[in-house]
Amino acid sequence: MSTAQDPMTAREHWAAGRTVLLRCGGLFTAVRIPGDVVRAAAGSDDRTTVDAGLADILRGPVFTDSGLTRYYVLVPASTARHWRLPESECLQRNYYLGVPSPRCTEYEEGFAYWPVPMDSAGVLCDPVRVSNLVLRGRPPATARAAQ
Repeated sequence: MSTAQDPMTAREHWAAGRTVLLRCGGLFTAVRIPGDVVRAAAGSDDRTTVDAGLADILRGPVFTDSGLTRYYVLVPASTARHWRLPESECLQRNYYLGVPSPRCTEYEEGFAYWPVPMDSAGVLCDPVRVSNLVLRGRPPATARAAQ
């Protein structure tokens, strides 16, 4: 909440199950990964299998947009300085990200949710695990070009 412009309003929105804008780059940032890359890395198009794979591979908080087209993996803010992997983007300092309420942990069509919920505000994903996921899910020609 400390990264929201208005923490009190943000708490109210999250309590109501709504999305809140949080500023990246202070305490955390996010790596945005296309859904097709995530599904390829998980080896499945089945949402529950993908969610379980993300939990196993990343061991940290991940949320998705309402259409399952993009996944957002929360990582330390310092990750943005070194992130250079195609097929993904590490959001830069002062980028405002729409983050669903931590209570939204079950899939409901048309709504963002947390396939891998936050354990606590300080627990983030290891950037090495995230890069391994992206590399695993990238199309073969793109993966070869990066090596």
